[in-house]
Amino acid sequence: MPHSCYMIHVHIFERQMGGRRYRVAAQSVWDSARGRSVARQILLGPADSVPAADLRETRTIGTRSVGDVGALVWVAEQLDLVGHIDRACAGHGAKDGPSVGEMVLAVALQRACDPGPKRDLAEFLDASVPRASCLPASRFTGQAFHRIGQQVTDAELQAAQVALAKAAVGRFKLSTNVLAFDTTNFDTHIATTTPGELARRGHAKSKRSDLRVVGLGLLASESGHVPLLYRTYGGNGSDQEVLGDCLDGLRKLHDALDEGEGRKRPAERTLVRDGGFWSPQLELDLDVAGYYSLISLPMSHNAAESALVFAAGRGAMKKLSGDYADVRAARTRVTFGELDRTLVVVESQELLEGQKRGIAARLVKAKEELGNLDRLVKSGRITRASLEQRVKKTLGREHLSSFVVAEIGGTDKAPTLDWRVDAERRRHLEQTRLGRRVLCTDRHTWSTERIVSAFRGQWHVEELFRRAKKGGIAPWGPSFQRADGSLRFHTFATVVGLMLVSLAKLALGTQVSAKAMMETLAGINATLVRTATGGMGRRPTVMLPPELTLEQRQAVKVFELERWFPALASCMKTRVPATSGGGVTSRASVRK
Repeated sequence: MPHSCYMIHVHIFERQMGGRRYRVAAQSVWDSARGRSVARQILLGPADSVPAADLRETRTIGTRSVGDVGALVWVAEQLDLVGHIDRACAGHGAKDGPSVGEMVLAVALQRACDPGPKRDLAEFLDASVPRASCLPASRFTGQAFHRIGQQVTDAELQAAQVALAKAAVGRFKLSTNVLAFDTTNFDTHIATTTPGELARRGHAKSKRSDLRVVGLGLLASESGHVPLLYRTYGGNGSDQEVLGDCLDGLRKLHDALDEGEGRKRPAERTLVRDGGFWSPQLELDLDVAGYYSLISLPMSHNAAESALVFAAGRGAMKKLSGDYADVRAARTRVTFGELDRTLVVVESQELLEGQKRGIAARLVKAKEELGNLDRLVKSGRITRASLEQRVKKTLGREHLSSFVVAEIGGTDKAPTLDWRVDAERRRHLEQTRLGRRVLCTDRHTWSTERIVSAFRGQWHVEELFRRAKKGGIAPWGPSFQRADGSLRFHTFATVVGLMLVSLAKLALGTQVSAKAMMETLAGINATLVRTATGGMGRRPTVMLPPELTLEQRQAVKVFELERWFPALASCMKTRVPATSGGGVTSRASVRK
């Protein structure tokens, strides 16, 4: 039976073995099967005194990661990530191998630092100086990952998510008064004949209708944009169903965040999402779960139509104040059904320009198609029913039917077609509808500026999705999982990787992008060299520290990287400028 492993912080010390000193990493874990604590130890490398080396006989043989892996391991220790996951998934794990939490952390590190298949996981761990576990890296195999993936359940992973969210809010002081939710999906290359409920053909974001996709719903905090809750769902599921399935997790998260923040009274939290999640029943369900709502209404909604008409009136659109002085908005309050809502029509110049570009591109294709239909009509090779259907399809996107006037007459056998672009209607569309969103909320006491600010934070979830896409920071794919359990477990590890990166960025206090931060951290590595000392025995391999930038020195301090690689401490000191006329000697000192 697999053991339960709650990781205590790794301790690093030196030990004399075989006449030489070595640095050793050790940790103590609780083995529930044996009913006692078990110690693990693993060698980090030699710690002998510095020998003299001949630089002419020194060769570089590789590098080992320090900064990026070390930073994320530090964040995981602050959260007690392994412990929370193992407590939620008690009784699972690989026999004589990693626990659930250790496997999740290892895969999360790989996704964030060097994405690759699970068969390369052991090689990745061996190429890193910081350790996710004091188990040998060879225990972290693809087979162990898949076995664990089949053991853990949705309920256990959800409990782990809530525990990690509570720990992140408490340790990193996240603001969770406004939470943003959105969904995306990822392409798989799973064959149609492979059984499974998650990988389904649906509305793929990549426009690849030939591939089965896996859906991901994600909830992120307002500060730090940290993933707090996620949901894996079938690629053919709807947005409303996904958020509805998350309601139980949202209730538990609400209570856990209150406890993590040390609140004596329940917080008033607002859930932000886009128009794809609109449902009157869902609005009521969120209220029962303890959440306020802020959503961008679909433009086809009657309330949105009436709000746009109100905003088109003289003097309705007014400039906002503060950071949004360049934004215009109109505000009204309406009741529809059982809902009492404040509606804010917001004008976005960026959205307007994007929609105008889309309309222009689509209009070119529509003119070409209408020209083809005109020729078919004149040659008598199309019926009126077919003509009406094709015209409707041609003008059915990008608001074309609002200003492209198409008149169809004649008989079924001899139809006529007359079409034109109405410039006045197009201008009216741009002035009253394009570039505008209708925000709907039950936060009646909020200022218009606060409503706009809260909704704009929703794009941070989209930023997390960009990180999870191919070429991002912690990409979900390429994924080589086939079974639903493995796909679900892989997604959980990927989201944990996104969380670690977001929290590392927050801890470092940097304003650069997450990608730029990870590239800076990756530059803190150890160069492996093999050199001749003139003595007897095997040529020693030593690790040399890099030259550190100001940002990298800050990272060494924040993430305590010198505990893994003490030579970094020497890079933190101010170097004495070399005297003029000095040369490079043939003998130097390096750390063995």
